[in-house]
Amino acid sequence: MAQNAVVAAAGRLTDWISIGVLASSVARDAVDEAVAACGKQAKRSDGKLPPHVMVYFAMAMALFADEDYEEVLARLAETLTGWGCWDTRWQMPGSGGITQARQRLGCEPLERLFGEVARPVCEVLTRGAWLAGRRLVSIDGLEWDAPDSKANAAYFGYAGGTANPSAFPKVRVLTLVESGSHAVFGARIGPTSGKSSGEQSMARALYPLLEPDMLLLADRNFYSFTDWCAAADTGADLLWRLGEGIDLPLVRMLGDGSYLSLVFPARIRRPERDRILAAARAGRDIDEDKARLVRVVEYQIPDRGNDAERELICLLTTILDPTDAPAEILAQGYHDRWGHETGNDQLKTHLRGPGRVLRSHSPDMVRQEIHGYLLTHYAISALITRAATEADIDPDRVKFLRTVRIVRRRIDDPAAFPPDRLDALLAKIRREISTQRHLNPARPDRCYPRVVKRARHNSYRVKQPTDVGVRHPGPPTIDLVNLRLIA
Repeated sequence: MAQNAVVAAAGRLTDWISIGVLASSVARDAVDEAVAACGKQAKRSDGKLPPHVMVYFAMAMALFADEDYEEVLARLAETLTGWGCWDTRWQMPGSGGITQARQRLGCEPLERLFGEVARPVCEVLTRGAWLAGRRLVSIDGLEWDAPDSKANAAYFGYAGGTANPSAFPKVRVLTLVESGSHAVFGARIGPTSGKSSGEQSMARALYPLLEPDMLLLADRNFYSFTDWCAAADTGADLLWRLGEGIDLPLVRMLGDGSYLSLVFPARIRRPERDRILAAARAGRDIDEDKARLVRVVEYQIPDRGNDAERELICLLTTILDPTDAPAEILAQGYHDRWGHETGNDQLKTHLRGPGRVLRSHSPDMVRQEIHGYLLTHYAISALITRAATEADIDPDRVKFLRTVRIVRRRIDDPAAFPPDRLDALLAKIRREISTQRHLNPARPDRCYPRVVKRARHNSYRVKQPTDVGVRHPGPPTIDLVNLRLIA
């Protein structure tokens, strides 16, 4: 009866529908503000599925990807039933009513909500989150399969072109991720074909999210002079891999094996490049619209992979002082970019399920559904990172899938309601997920062939029985070289 009185005092039953422990990162106030800012407030005071419920429903769809609409909603409302205070006059809507409520909400409130709540979560004492006093972040993309409806096909398109189209429309999602926590704090969603659909074009909308204390890691696909300048002008430092075909003239050799060079826009021709280079070598200022001074770190890893797999890795950075970040430290730190793939795997495999197609049959609902995944993944990543920081371990040690299962069990925990009891439950969960039995073991150094488990529309071959990992007694050897240097 006491619980019944609490609910009665609080107002409508739907006001109490939340997403349990994950609401600590996606608070009800933030949800209501996003809904109001998008003009999606409830039209009726007695509606069964008000907007804030549907926002949490979108998150719950990500957490319970195997369940149908009605079961997902039942999970959200189950706690009130367990208290014995569920108003029998309020009947659970069917799948048709839930679909209509999703459509009324649209994707804009979730996009706005994600933009408001998603922030880097690593603290100063979080292990593996910092390099040379800078917060490690990375940018990369992934693709999702959407249902093969006419609307999705027309908007998102198919990968592989007309000669070898993919089985389902492909949705491209570009994410800006905090490396230490795998938390996504910036995202853009779009088609995989057509104008401005490439990762490089989509990334331009994410660079304004960078901050001066960050070090952005990016693969060779992202470099152009314009994009380099746009990212560098935010005040963040950059550490990008450079592809072939770009000259790197020597300005000055540095004591750690790296060297200073210049990069130019394509419009600057050879005679003017030579004049700018001479000015840089003489220590004079250069026009940053015509050239940018960069530091180059080139290296090879001789004790990983076979001869065919070894390659020259060339990095550009805005950190010009080698005493601030020595070349070998930068080379080691760049490989944290692969942690981005771990975050992608958490989203696509551990939350959505391997090989699973999204539910939504229209582009607007696809965007809403993906933002539900992003919000849920962000909340779980924040929970893991805080637990790891409190336990003084690297967040990578905490098992993501095990945490997801714990959160699923706790989604309807009565201890999460009312909110003033949530902090105690969160502390209990953080202690639980950071106990030894929920941690990944301290793994030895390993390397694996660059293969995929099933054929996809990319250049990587399918894994064979002979493609196995190799364990090494220590970290990789980094041989600094200057093979691309032009004196």
